[in-house]
Amino acid sequence: MTTTITGATGIDNIQAATGAVLQVVNATYSTAVTTNNNTFISSGITASITPSSTSSKIWVHFSTPVYKSPNNAHGITTIFRGTVSGTNLGHANWGFGASYDSSTSDATATNTGSILDSPNTTSSQTYTIGLRSNTSVTVQAQANSGTGTITLMEIAG
Repeated sequence: MTTTITGATGIDNIQAATGAVLQVVNATYSTAVTTNNNTFISSGITASITPSSTSSKIWVHFSTPVYKSPNNAHGITTIFRGTVSGTNLGHANWGFGASYDSSTSDATATNTGSILDSPNTTSSQTYTIGLRSNTSVTVQAQANSGTGTITLMEIAG
């Protein structure tokens, strides 16, 4: 199966094989974002992509250093289509995983996650990385002057 891409500058009706990478968007964010809330907030890591076909898939990948203060906190991250009030593409509570250290000391780990999304539209799609704590203990994305990244790849459907 091929996907027809129309409207490319100077070229119409390009045939792309299913699974071909049609475009890549990458963004970074290096400002620390801190919360002690158990509701997801934006980590500041966000990017947008406009699919060329309704059959396209969007592969989303993120990575960010997450700090948690002492006392068994989990620094939980997930991917949202839209803002953090949009569609959570990960587990409702645990997202794509959590940084955790059972000790009573500070800890920093790198949280990562990936998903192949099917937005079924040619409208611009924004993806946002959410952050939350599982307790009232402080967690922080882009910890210790680290940089969070997000990569979006449009895959021909």
